[in-house]
Amino acid sequence: MTTALTTTDPRTGAQADTGIAPTSDAAVDAIAERAGKAFDQLLERDRRWRAELLDALADALEDHRDELVVTAEAETGLTRARLNGELTRSAFQFRLFGEAVLEGGFLEAAVDHAGDTPMGPQPDVRRMLVPIGPVGVFGSSNFPFAFSVAGGDTASALAAGNPVIVKAHSAHPLTSKASFAALREGCDRVAAPDGTIGIVYGQRAGSRLVGHPKLAAVGFTGSLAAAESLRAIIGKRERPIPFYGELQSVNPLIVSAAALAARSEQIAAGLAASVTGSAGQLCTKPGIAFVPAGDQADAFVAQLLAEMETTVPAVLLNARVLESFRTAEHDLESAAGVESLLGSSRSLDPAASGFLVSPRVLRVSAQDFAPEHAAEAFGPLVLVVEYPSTAELATALGVVPDSLTVTLHMEDADQREFSPLLPQVAGAAGRIVFNGFPTGVRVSWAQHHGGPWPATNSFHTSVGVTAIRRFLRPLAWQNAPEALLPEELRNGYTGIPRRVDGRLEVSASPIDAG
Repeated sequence: MTTALTTTDPRTGAQADTGIAPTSDAAVDAIAERAGKAFDQLLERDRRWRAELLDALADALEDHRDELVVTAEAETGLTRARLNGELTRSAFQFRLFGEAVLEGGFLEAAVDHAGDTPMGPQPDVRRMLVPIGPVGVFGSSNFPFAFSVAGGDTASALAAGNPVIVKAHSAHPLTSKASFAALREGCDRVAAPDGTIGIVYGQRAGSRLVGHPKLAAVGFTGSLAAAESLRAIIGKRERPIPFYGELQSVNPLIVSAAALAARSEQIAAGLAASVTGSAGQLCTKPGIAFVPAGDQADAFVAQLLAEMETTVPAVLLNARVLESFRTAEHDLESAAGVESLLGSSRSLDPAASGFLVSPRVLRVSAQDFAPEHAAEAFGPLVLVVEYPSTAELATALGVVPDSLTVTLHMEDADQREFSPLLPQVAGAAGRIVFNGFPTGVRVSWAQHHGGPWPATNSFHTSVGVTAIRRFLRPLAWQNAPEALLPEELRNGYTGIPRRVDGRLEVSASPIDAG
């Protein structure tokens, strides 16, 4: 007899039966086969229809907003305000990708006509990006909408023209089910092929999905250990596939002496909000703050503590996140030279229900800073590192694992002193934030949400329009009859930007495309 999956309210620790059974091997295979057939049908749909699909999915999410938010609140402990904002982001992502699909620049279309060249007569060659096939999506627990069933991986894979099969997250199965139902409704509104979107439940089902021959790529957000397990499965496939993983990040934040002198209190307030927002369970949370040593550092730390002390104990997403946070917390407290300045999980009422932790502030000098101080603590904890000089700062930064972001708080007068650090900073992150805070990732054309290993294992972004590039591959046509070419590569087509014989041609309005 198959045991149904359970769900847990992190605010109380109360567990309940979901009525959802883990997906069987046979069912996973059937879902993957349907996705394979849907892929063939999606290849016949034009970009205008694909944009309509993405808009319909956004509309369906909005139509079910109240149900989705209430369900997610009970499974994540996140506030309704946060969840409403996240759901708005999810709907916006679908619509933004719809605009990108109509604009067509993502196809990177190029046409080189046959003719004489400095290398002699050459053939006609035309190239653009094409869909790769069914995509498996593994979402994260901390973003039940924007990085889960209805998240950016799903939106970008569909925008590229691929079916999607989502592995429901074990921490929010009911939210996953409700989100999938909304997306299915959106698919029905535009008569999408059966199998355009699928879902599987359970760890075994996720593993089988990754190994299924119909799957063409995986988008993943989660722990390094889980990623390694899935990558091991991919390594055993007869035909390996790309695995795009967002894994872990400590996101160092650097403050200059001039910045402290100019706006110490403001920086302390912003840092406290960035560290404690969503209970510190954001992949871009600044986990390490480098500040100049001395009286200014003491004043800044006092301001930071004053801000953090106003924050109530935080509810973490699930028991695994709680266990991971407490392990990281203990390891950091035990590391050489670390001073605990605020909070302790041990100070909480042992009778309190739910997965609660206290906001934490720890401190260490740059001279003592070592790899054990640079571990990710996924929760409301920040380690303040005091540096006596930019040389000490550069040495300490070299110990920090590469991250999604590096943040610099500096004044104009600091540019000459800090400019030598920029190559080091640029090589260690996917986004450099100046005089702001890394939490709150804008969904836009220019955004890059990624970073060198171990932040991700990819050079691509998982947020913003260029996230679509992960799920496309280049294909060239040489001397092809025009009737057999994709519409976007035929002579005279003006619906998208194209590079023709080396010259970039601007497109007509996307409304006129096709």
